[in-house]
Amino acid sequence: MTWKKWLLFLLSLCLCVPALADGVRLRTVSSFAGADTAAEAYVDILKAYEARTGNTVSDTSAASDEQWKAGVLNDFAAGNEPDILFFFAAGADSAPLLSRVVPIAEINAAYPALHLPESDALREADGAVYAIPVRGYWEGLYVNTDLFEAHGLALPTDWDSFTAAIRGFREAGIVPISVSMTDIPHYLAEFALLACATPEEQQARPRRLEDVPDSWFQAMVLIRELYEAGAFADDVNATYESAATARFLNKQAAMQFDGSWLSSSLSPQSMETTAVLPMPLRSGNGAADSYIGGVSMGFYLTRRAWNSPRRDAAVSLLAELTRPDSLRRLGNQTLSGRLRASAEAMAEGRSMLSPLQDAMNREAREVWLLECIPAVAEGTMSPEECWARVMALSPFSE
Repeated sequence: MTWKKWLLFLLSLCLCVPALADGVRLRTVSSFAGADTAAEAYVDILKAYEARTGNTVSDTSAASDEQWKAGVLNDFAAGNEPDILFFFAAGADSAPLLSRVVPIAEINAAYPALHLPESDALREADGAVYAIPVRGYWEGLYVNTDLFEAHGLALPTDWDSFTAAIRGFREAGIVPISVSMTDIPHYLAEFALLACATPEEQQARPRRLEDVPDSWFQAMVLIRELYEAGAFADDVNATYESAATARFLNKQAAMQFDGSWLSSSLSPQSMETTAVLPMPLRSGNGAADSYIGGVSMGFYLTRRAWNSPRRDAAVSLLAELTRPDSLRRLGNQTLSGRLRASAEAMAEGRSMLSPLQDAMNREAREVWLLECIPAVAEGTMSPEECWARVMALSPFSE
């Protein structure tokens, strides 16, 4: 072999070795980030996959909020979607994605040994299942029971005790209900509906303003009443969800509307002094006979990965993320103590309802939550104007 041929051989070898060492490069996006305690488990699963396969995973996960959701949808619209996505399913958020993700049945047909689960809870309007669920969830009224005990206030199990707690904590200089109107007024909106609407009214999906249940207007009136009663922090229209949650966790607030994911920020010791309760009824006795819950998010495999040389690697990563032990780690919401007992009591004997916002298209939902709710609370928009604006956007059209 001449020196020139030898040099060409060495150059070709150098070009090949990095490709072999790097393996396949995959992109992932999820909401396992921020305060979510499963974020560490998610990163560990990705690292273990890289070590086992020689592939590389580029992950750009972030905490879930409206900005994150909009970013994911914009990436899909621009053809810049990842290979594996953890996102909302079986609702208005997932509808724009379905032509660009692969049904689980199609994956199973091509890779029958995987037996990936198809959950009816995530079945879309077209009858197909595209996502593998990780977590079920519920939402409730979280309370710091030690604050109630220290101030001699009864837990808010009916409307009288709820409003008495608001007055008592306000007088004591403690925020009664921690919430952010800036980025996550979602739970407040949903629980105001639970306080005023029957289950049938909460699940209504009207096509015209004239068909909107009266209880939906009353729910907006309720938000204004709570605002005027001093139920929220003085900076409720200027603070963010992270700060609002920190207030509750640091015992600077007595109550917070939130989902089961908040429990991942609580230590076992804190769970002994934290309870979750159903929303009290605004009229009538006791609490609502329903609660918000369901299965909302799962892992997707995108068409972009499926139709590329990365297919086998992407499918193997999807399988890794959805193995039973991975799902247990990512669903790390182990409850204990008083919090566990109260969560079980909240669900027992009550019907589970899906959030109203999940049925809305994106534009209508953002107007309702991010524009109407803060304005209605401040008194700069009436409940009638709120629902007129939302319904003008055909929120429940197919």
